[in-house]
Amino acid sequence: MKKLSILLVILMISFTGLTQEDEDSQKSVIQEYTPSKLLNKGQWDIKWFNNLYTQTESTFTNGTEPRETFFTSSVDIFTGISENSNFNIGLLFEIRSNVIGDRGAFDVFSFDGEANTARSGLTSFAPAVKFNPIKSVSNFTIQTAFHIPLIDNETENSVFLDQSGYIFQNRFFYDYTFPSGDWQIFTELNTEYNFGDQDSFAYNSLRLIPGAFLSYFPSSKFTVLAFAQQLQLISFGANDAGSNDFSQDATILGGGAKYQLTDELNIEFLYSNFVRGNNTGLGQTFNIGLRALF
Repeated sequence: MKKLSILLVILMISFTGLTQEDEDSQKSVIQEYTPSKLLNKGQWDIKWFNNLYTQTESTFTNGTEPRETFFTSSVDIFTGISENSNFNIGLLFEIRSNVIGDRGAFDVFSFDGEANTARSGLTSFAPAVKFNPIKSVSNFTIQTAFHIPLIDNETENSVFLDQSGYIFQNRFFYDYTFPSGDWQIFTELNTEYNFGDQDSFAYNSLRLIPGAFLSYFPSSKFTVLAFAQQLQLISFGANDAGSNDFSQDATILGGGAKYQLTDELNIEFLYSNFVRGNNTGLGQTFNIGLRALF
């Protein structure tokens, strides 16, 4: 009887150790499902991301300026449809609310449409696909989207809302996790060709935004990260009236954190600063996002 009790204790300790090892080796969504990762057939990925950009400085003037704030709330929905998990389809939406005239940054949440200082609304949607072009490199993917504007005028009563032209967008994703598993680097090249509406400020231009994100995982459910991005808008020529020949660039530095709330839901916080640029504002962004994967 005594030998049997000892044997049961040994088995329980061994089972507990194996269970703990399985839990430690299991990756969380924030570790495994980077933007480079495609979904399995039947999986759904829904992301709600909110970006608040506010500025009192720009490269157009010296010193401080009346505050301008631009809020973008985007919803990205993707699902896997292929048996070998190499093709996803999705739909993207953008809602914007902008205020100018030295109004407070949080006035964007009023959605009041006050004449000469505010505009808001659903501004665009985009069908999208995501795929892996090189089977031997599973962590390299491309996301292609065609953004369709839902507004007629970019600016009304001196308040800019969003681009009124079409955008053909391609985003190239790649990530690498270091052997220790504690560090991960994610890189992205976002390309956007702007066309369609000759009155758009970005008509006939290409926007390039390369970026690199370095993440450290103190645990599988929590990560802190730092990132750098470069924005470049290249114009290919003016419209028929000889205007809209506009180019700009900016360097953006930032950091943030992500936390896995449940097996399906995670939250992220990001902050960034436009540290330099040409033909651009020199503001800050405050971001919060929720992502559900099931």
